[in-house]
Amino acid sequence: MASIRRTLSPAYHDRSYQNGAGFSSPSHKFLSNGSSKYSSSSSSSTHLQLLFTALNLVYRKGWRRSFCRCLFFFLIGFVFGITPFGHISNDIQAKDFAFTELKSPPINSQLDDQLITSVSLGVNTRLEEQKEVTDLIVPLKQLIVVTPTYNRGFQAYFLNRLGQVLRLVKPPLVWIVVEEKAASFETAEILRKTGVMYRHVVSTRNASDVKDRGVHQRNAALEHIERHKLDGIVFFADDDNVYTLELFESLRTISRFGTWPVAMLAQSKNKAILEGPVCNASRVIGWHTNEKSKRLRRFHVDMSGFAFNSTILWDSKRWGRPFSNPIQQLDTVKEGFQETTFIEQLVEDESQMEGIPPGCSRIMNWHLHLDTGNLVYPKGWLLEKNLDVTLPIK
Repeated sequence: MASIRRTLSPAYHDRSYQNGAGFSSPSHKFLSNGSSKYSSSSSSSTHLQLLFTALNLVYRKGWRRSFCRCLFFFLIGFVFGITPFGHISNDIQAKDFAFTELKSPPINSQLDDQLITSVSLGVNTRLEEQKEVTDLIVPLKQLIVVTPTYNRGFQAYFLNRLGQVLRLVKPPLVWIVVEEKAASFETAEILRKTGVMYRHVVSTRNASDVKDRGVHQRNAALEHIERHKLDGIVFFADDDNVYTLELFESLRTISRFGTWPVAMLAQSKNKAILEGPVCNASRVIGWHTNEKSKRLRRFHVDMSGFAFNSTILWDSKRWGRPFSNPIQQLDTVKEGFQETTFIEQLVEDESQMEGIPPGCSRIMNWHLHLDTGNLVYPKGWLLEKNLDVTLPIK
């Protein structure tokens, strides 16, 4: 590192120096004169004089001069920083740090309650108006539609047709479809595609007769409703019947038991007959039937010509039933008498019935008795191989 030396003036070269005794410089003179001038001023001046003397001893060391200068000015600043140059009052009282007590504004506890309850936002939005209208809307009753079905040629057509009708009915609605022995994949696939909320139930009882098959399937649905305590209006809708939307909307007006006339195609398929109640407004005053063999029945109504409240099945106290035995259709009676023996378990007489629509003057469903016989159809309606060409292209 290059050393920095201070060039002396010619006046100082002629002098002789012995052990530094004859060394003299302006700064040395300044320090000597300054020490006598400020010795009596304060203790800080004495410290400064000693500091300057110590620095003067190392000032001639060449490369250390720059370091000494930096150290010198640092010490000067440090001394001036710790030296008090004014009067600081030590008379600090506790009140200078006291916080002002915060007090809540006075509350008049004698305000009239009528003034408080009369305060309102004064904003009447369209949303609030719609909420008031919604509160007045009575929720719709749930419809429980029971459909027994079995494997035959027109099953896919019947289920798809009924499913599309139920899809147009306003919810809530649950469709209970009952098969015997096992639930088929084809039926489950049809139910999923309809978009209707459904329950696929299986009847495990073996039916020895065709008439008993539908009885056991409906009883399986009734047991399901009673076990799960489903609340709604139960309607037996066979898959081969034709229904109007007006019928399903009318079912929600039923309180306990409702009935209506049904148009049926005779077994000979050469005439149509009507069967059902005769009403004065909503009061049932009699029955109409075209079949003389069924005039011995107590109630002349088709299986798809009545509906009832599901709570009759699992809440006997509500309807004043003397017995709590399960309500089921009987397979021990002759064909054509399943309807009347079942209705006798639901009501005592016509006074507990409601005719719908008022006057029972509209036909809202048709029982066609379409029998496919031994019609051969592909399983799942899928063709495993191509059809035979009967008219080739020339």
